[in-house]
Amino acid sequence: MQDETQIFGIRAVIEAVNAGENVDKVFLQKGLKGELFSELESLLNRNSINKSYVPVEKLNRLTKKNHQGVVAQISPIEFHDLETLVMSVIETGKTPLFLLLDQISDVRNFGAIIRTAECTGVDGIIIQKKGGAPVTGDTIKTSAGAVFKIPICKVDHIKDAVFYMQASGIKVIAATEKTNDTLYDVSFTEPCAIIMGSEGRGINPSTLKVVDAKAKLPILGDIESLNVSVACGAFLYEVVRQRLK
Repeated sequence: MQDETQIFGIRAVIEAVNAGENVDKVFLQKGLKGELFSELESLLNRNSINKSYVPVEKLNRLTKKNHQGVVAQISPIEFHDLETLVMSVIETGKTPLFLLLDQISDVRNFGAIIRTAECTGVDGIIIQKKGGAPVTGDTIKTSAGAVFKIPICKVDHIKDAVFYMQASGIKVIAATEKTNDTLYDVSFTEPCAIIMGSEGRGINPSTLKVVDAKAKLPILGDIESLNVSVACGAFLYEVVRQRLK
């Protein structure tokens, strides 16, 4: 699966982007220079494609082939349009439930979240174009194939999705420790979208300022937080519990 979701070489990646391939993320060798490399950088910037500058050792771990300082991850799925997805869910008459992921960076966490989301009836997952984990073979494996069963959308900024959800009558709830309310104090019975933050930073502070509600998990032990995929599961099953009453 890794070979199927990976391309390498400067010219090959340029051609893939120009051909409209679903390039999720590009790893670029630190310090690499040259006219063709600059052309690639400009192309990635124009298309808002997530890129990361890494040591050559990282690229050598990604592939044993002649990568020329560039390795790209190609998404094996087609991404959905946010507005089209939200409207189609609303038109079904069911109570919408969406999941917003604010730059989750670990592909296995991403896969585990997708699997739980599919099991709990989430209507769609929204991720940011830059800064988040790509859909790789590890994502697919960890999701147990759920990545092919649930719509995933990409947006320029998570805050864009927040504003669109709110304009569509969907309450946006942030999973964050920066509140006194637990998830048991919040109603999930109306149309809602839950935001989960990245493993290290959590939810962007500017995004937290515009959400409709905040909720946290009660922590009874000495460890201050849970793994994000575990926390996400707790939130989603509280939605299930409240909606099955």
